[in-house]
Amino acid sequence: MVKQIRIALAAVVLVCSSAGCNRANQQEAVRQGVIDYLAKRSNLNISGMNVDVTSVIFRKDEADALVSFTAKGANPGQPMSVRYTLERRGNQWVVKNREDAGGNPHGGNMPAQPGAMPPGGAMPPGHPSVETPKSKP
Repeated sequence: MVKQIRIALAAVVLVCSSAGCNRANQQEAVRQGVIDYLAKRSNLNISGMNVDVTSVIFRKDEADALVSFTAKGANPGQPMSVRYTLERRGNQWVVKNREDAGGNPHGGNMPAQPGAMPPGGAMPPGHPSVETPKSKP
């Protein structure tokens, strides 16, 4: 009886450890799918970026991933994050859709820096008027 329990426990440990390993492999495959997607852009230097999958949720043949980007060698600071939906194609994950979270590394507007003017120089709605002081003669 004790021998059977030990065998059953060993089987459970083996299954659990291989499932965790598979999850890590899948997360790395999602990361690689995002890198492959970005590598198609001629205006990006992927080798100059740290690309990290912050979180991922798997659903059958789809995955929702939150990916953070930082410049290699730069002050770690606040990473830029983008949400991706990927689909499994064979053994690979391929980007199906992306949701911008502010700016994004594949084009579009970067998030405004503190104190920066909105596009076109207009003030945001509801902002009080700002007039340039007139010089005295």
